[in-house]
Amino acid sequence: MSQSTLPADFLWGGAVAAHQFEGGWNAGGKGPSVVDVLTAGAHGKPRRITATIEPDEYYPNHEAIDFYHQFESDIALFAELGLTCFRTSIAWSRIFPQGDEDTPNEEGLAFYDRVFDTLLKYGIEPVVTLSHFELPLHLARHYGGFRNRQVVEFFERFARTCFTRYRDKVKWWMTFNEINNQMNVDNPLFLWTNSGVTLDDGDNGREVMFRAGHHELLASARAVAIGREINPEFRIGAMIAAVPVYPYSCNPDDIMAAEIANRDRFFFGDVQVRGHYPRYALKEFERGGFDIGILDGDAEILANGTVDYLGFSYYMSNTVKADAHSETADNLNGGLSNSVDNPYIGASDWGWPIDPVGLRYTLNTLYNRYDIPLFIVENGFGMVDEKDSDGHFQDDARIAYLASHIEQMKEAVIYDGVELIGYTPWGIIDLVSFTTGEMKKRYGMIHVDRDNEGHGSLARTPKASFEWYQKVIATNGDVL
Repeated sequence: MSQSTLPADFLWGGAVAAHQFEGGWNAGGKGPSVVDVLTAGAHGKPRRITATIEPDEYYPNHEAIDFYHQFESDIALFAELGLTCFRTSIAWSRIFPQGDEDTPNEEGLAFYDRVFDTLLKYGIEPVVTLSHFELPLHLARHYGGFRNRQVVEFFERFARTCFTRYRDKVKWWMTFNEINNQMNVDNPLFLWTNSGVTLDDGDNGREVMFRAGHHELLASARAVAIGREINPEFRIGAMIAAVPVYPYSCNPDDIMAAEIANRDRFFFGDVQVRGHYPRYALKEFERGGFDIGILDGDAEILANGTVDYLGFSYYMSNTVKADAHSETADNLNGGLSNSVDNPYIGASDWGWPIDPVGLRYTLNTLYNRYDIPLFIVENGFGMVDEKDSDGHFQDDARIAYLASHIEQMKEAVIYDGVELIGYTPWGIIDLVSFTTGEMKKRYGMIHVDRDNEGHGSLARTPKASFEWYQKVIATNGDVL
């Protein structure tokens, strides 16, 4: 009998990151992270990385939306929404404030005990990322971040501590969030947030990125092995940013341009799922004369730490043309130097291409490539929300975006046979935008009264999409 709907145990949730919604950046013994020195970036200005916390600078992540103090009422809202899972992260510097301590911060551990206990009370399964752009600032400033192999040991200690403490509360884990973002070495935001790395004069950005990436791949593999020892029931995954790259035409040169560009999207997943470096990467190391710090025994570590599933974010697709070139490609929207507009799809107010069919294509591509379960752990629509005359947030554009993507997700599962664990749209509640540092760019189904300058009551108000998503979950995706 053919399947006609999504599996009964399909997980419906929402996704956030600790640094974008928790706040309490220095509460409960927490130390600063690499994101705590990121300024706001509204009004077209990029976010800056400051050397220290500057007293006259505004850092939107410091208070964010104050989940740290409001988690009980927020989780009650998530339960009202009907979530069966909730994706969040553990702020590394809340557990190890500097990152290199021998013993963890008990107050930080106890905070997540309370969060997970509250989620479980409502029957909401925690889905937890260990490192979501939250490397302790001390590890970045004093060790050079993951450029330094010693940071692998610190991550192992962090992972072991979390796995041990929450072994009976959290089943679903991911090691690093969007680990492949840093393949774009032209934007310092990505290397900094992924790995705590800055480039020095004379550095080859690709070589530095691959070295830091090698250390993160080792850290991920070691965490997987440690987690399996602590609780064999854990499901531990990798997480990549999926931005499929299309050829502009059937010109063979465009086809190869897309093939080569897609390697930067697949590289980390190839290692984390398959347990070894792909040949195309080894050839690049050889051509560039790169020393990425591979030591004896590393191959065995990678082979023994392959993941159980692949989580990914999907927001957009990209299109490349072999003979195109731009010196000003917007790499925050997936753009490459040879990117061109796709005439068949639209875009958001922030220039992000809107391509629902691309999600089905991505699910098929990843499943055919890796043959392991997939998990859509981010998909969302950033837009400006305004109250209507009745005082409601009628976010019909967000509903349309999500509905069209869920429809394509269902096609991939029901028609194509992709094995999919669940769907957690990004920003189930309004939070600080990672790329711009804005609150104006909203993703949530719950409005938070907060503006780009940090003003507002922080009051929570469900939007129209809240009631819509309730029905989607209640019908297991049958009613969109």
